[in-house]
Amino acid sequence: MVSSNRIIFHIDVNSAYLSWTSVYNLQHGDTLDLRMVPSVVGGDPRSRHGIVLAKSIPAKKYGIQTGEPLFSARQKCRDLIIVPPMYDLYIRSSNAMVEILREYTPYIQRFSIDECFLDFAGTENIYKDYIELAYKIKDRIREDLGFTVNVGISTNKLLAKVASDLEKPDKVHTLFPHEIREKMWPLPVENLFMVGRATLPKLNKMNIYTIGDLANHDVEILKASLKSHGVLIWNYANGIEDSEVRSCNLPEVKGVGNSTTTSFDVADRKTAHMVLLSLVETASMRLRNLGNCCRLVSVSLKTSSFVNYSHQRKLLTPTNSTRKIAETAYNLFDEIWRGEPIRHLGVYLSELCSSEFYQISFLDDEDTEKSSRLDKAIDAIRLKYGPKAVMRSVFLHSGLKPMMGGVTEDDYPVMTSML
Repeated sequence: MVSSNRIIFHIDVNSAYLSWTSVYNLQHGDTLDLRMVPSVVGGDPRSRHGIVLAKSIPAKKYGIQTGEPLFSARQKCRDLIIVPPMYDLYIRSSNAMVEILREYTPYIQRFSIDECFLDFAGTENIYKDYIELAYKIKDRIREDLGFTVNVGISTNKLLAKVASDLEKPDKVHTLFPHEIREKMWPLPVENLFMVGRATLPKLNKMNIYTIGDLANHDVEILKASLKSHGVLIWNYANGIEDSEVRSCNLPEVKGVGNSTTTSFDVADRKTAHMVLLSLVETASMRLRNLGNCCRLVSVSLKTSSFVNYSHQRKLLTPTNSTRKIAETAYNLFDEIWRGEPIRHLGVYLSELCSSEFYQISFLDDEDTEKSSRLDKAIDAIRLKYGPKAVMRSVFLHSGLKPMMGGVTEDDYPVMTSML
């Protein structure tokens, strides 16, 4: 039985992807704080993945929405700054925040990469003022890590989550049961957790437009129309939710992948190798950002007839060298390609290990230390000035991007969206 006297915090990073990118840039010598100007994190506007992943508060004032195409966002704000996503950085930033949170309670549920629930069960004799504690945690994260969070406080996870979203950024809010009528019921019903795009029009047809409308609606009518989901959201509208804070850690990244669907048929070996190189450039950079080397390289392809092939190879020594990984990818491709036109190519690096120590092999045909320094220098330039700041000459006038692709489904751990 879950106690009704619990104190639950919901920690939510403000504009997480954008904040983490901005803090990283400032720490590496940039003078522009992306959070203070119209800016977004997004992909290439010319690709299928060219959407807004995160936006700054100034960008929000132009009506820019998360998930809209970058082309549309640029039409709303001509001076919009667009920066590429840095997924490895996001994992490191999230982990750093959780390490701080563990100092205050062992009961932490990672709800998403930028959200956590904290349960302070059994700490009544340690913390006398939970609002003061929330400010302490919020300010500690800002001072130690450079980004801001909102903290919502209540007796259950649902109300704590609603509270953290009341006003942003860098705020602490409470939403205890006696505050529901005043603080939660006036909010639009679509702000309620589990009221999505499919449910909203059904509620509107029943003249339900606010959370208060839903809370005071006949639950039997909701049940008849929306089945068990209607009962669930009616409970949520009335602040009824009793799930436990499930302590769990973010699983370790097991591999780094990159793939792309080309806009044309790749019909020759040279072009295929160039596409693989552009994919490896991105994947190996992410691998180095994680502080890892890989022992296994895999290559996959899909022909224009939708036939799939894949091949993998175990390396004699772990590496994160762009050149070594690319050469392995070329060899794998040559072994599986049968001459058919190709529309999709992918590279996946797995069996990861730390890059802190490197075992030199007599079979190495290059100065490993020199190559590592070169890769790191190129990474730093690209992170600061963009992926086109340094490119290999083979891509000049080729019509191909020097770094392309998107993350694969297995790259980054996904956390539950259920309370």
